Amino acid sequence: MKGGRGTRTGEVMEAIRRKMANGTLSPGERLPSIRRFAAAMGVSPSTVVEAYDRLAAEGVIRSRPGSGFYPSGAVPPLALAEMGPQPDRVIDPFWVSRQSLDTAAGMPKPGCGWLPADWMPGGMIRKAIRGLARAGDGLLVDYGGTRGSPDLRRLLARQFAEEGIAAGADRILLTASGTQAIDLVCRFLLRPGDTVLVDDPCYFNFQALLRAHRARIVGVPFTPAGPDIDRFTEALATHRPRLYITNSALHNPTGATLSPQTAHRLLNAAAVHDLTIVEDDIFTGFEPEPSPRLAALDGLARVIRIGSFSKTLSASIRCGYIAAREDWVEALADLQVATNFGGPSPVAAGVVCAVLGDGGYRRHLEALRRRLARARREATDRLGALGIRPWLMPRGGFYLWCRLPDGLDSADVARAALRDDVVLAPGNVFSVSQTASGFLRFNVAQMGEARVFDVLERSMMDRR
Repeated sequence: MKGGRGTRTGEVMEAIRRKMANGTLSPGERLPSIRRFAAAMGVSPSTVVEAYDRLAAEGVIRSRPGSGFYPSGAVPPLALAEMGPQPDRVIDPFWVSRQSLDTAAGMPKPGCGWLPADWMPGGMIRKAIRGLARAGDGLLVDYGGTRGSPDLRRLLARQFAEEGIAAGADRILLTASGTQAIDLVCRFLLRPGDTVLVDDPCYFNFQALLRAHRARIVGVPFTPAGPDIDRFTEALATHRPRLYITNSALHNPTGATLSPQTAHRLLNAAAVHDLTIVEDDIFTGFEPEPSPRLAALDGLARVIRIGSFSKTLSASIRCGYIAAREDWVEALADLQVATNFGGPSPVAAGVVCAVLGDGGYRRHLEALRRRLARARREATDRLGALGIRPWLMPRGGFYLWCRLPDGLDSADVARAALRDDVVLAPGNVFSVSQTASGFLRFNVAQMGEARVFDVLERSMMDRR
């Protein structure tokens, strides 16, 4: 019975293995005392004794008489997919991301998080690339500056000013992507074991990235107006988190938008508990009218704004940004040098700057919003015919967070659809508490093929 899986002894053994795998227990560091670990695990001391003895017999730990137990040998490599409880692969953030990214070009992906290629401004991108090709060789071959293109940072500062966010170019740091922006902030502010609040449900790669930083993740129930403020305040008092990461506008996956009342109460609670907020504003271009922004209300005092252009311009030309306190931007620039030796590719930043500065880009966004509104209505009607209903109707964007008919588990439906080469996004991949098994997130821009609905209907019928 190696490993003792399924027993209380096995649970203690797995807890020790996880501590060693995620780095919270390193070579030379003594294991918790038998009585202390028994109390922490809610088991008897004899159960911990048996678990330690078995791990020692396997060579995982070793005993030092009179001192206690210690890990044996080197720390195993960090395997993110093995950290924490093992979810069903179909609701594992890493597996879902890889399914979306690695599928063949023609495979329908209504569960993915980006627009089809023919919805993007290809003509403007080609024009920008041709312009850069005529630039000096330095732009094409040299490293970029540590904060990124001054021209793009000034352009972003002007756009932020239109939203009521006073952030000069010296408070903006360009990054290699939106994900790298969050990664830098986590490297800067978090230590292993720190607690981070996220919405429940939330963008699944928030969870994956936080696991990489060995953070403790606590979910706060999300409502159509934003996080449940009573539960949010309770979590602040109970868990004393270091960060809260959220989307304020067109929330992923629900499509909800933060209300002014919720925004004010959230910021007041954050001030009382000295909480830093990371506001991922990647969907702002899809809003028909601006909604409340934590960064604007707070003045970038305790709110860090991040974003990128992968949803509205190109996921291939990677460039993101961080807007924050000037002293934090200075420190983050050093951190970016250490981890990336400078900012994003000058070529990528140059393309983004040229496209954003083109008058046609605003027309592109307006056309996208109209096209998405039509796609949202059509998808809602066709899903409704299958008994699938939106949790709410978003003001914009391309996501629909939908409830399946009673009794259906979205993981089962997604698994069945994958056998027919259709990638879906089941609800529990977004849920920290694993309470969204009755939901699927749909990308309305990726649902133009009738086959998507045929496969969805067949997959649902198979699970009834």
